[in-house]
Amino acid sequence: MKPWVAYSLVRIGLFAVIFVALLLAGIVPWLCAVIAAVVSFCASYLFFGKLRDAVALDIVARRSRPAVDADAVAEDL
Repeated sequence: MKPWVAYSLVRIGLFAVIFVALLLAGIVPWLCAVIAAVVSFCASYLFFGKLRDAVALDIVARRSRPAVDADAVAEDL
């Protein structure tokens, strides 16, 4: 699984769990969303650093590849 998919799923899952728990506690939905967003952001920043670094390295690897392959362009001419 690609690191950005795993990181996104972890963050969305964490947000959903916190949001539902706050809803069940009787807090208004808009406040649940704000609290869940802040808490999930902080938790992902503190506890999922390795996964976040893997996403950053994947982005760097994708950006460092050449957009056009010079050999492919030469073959097409």
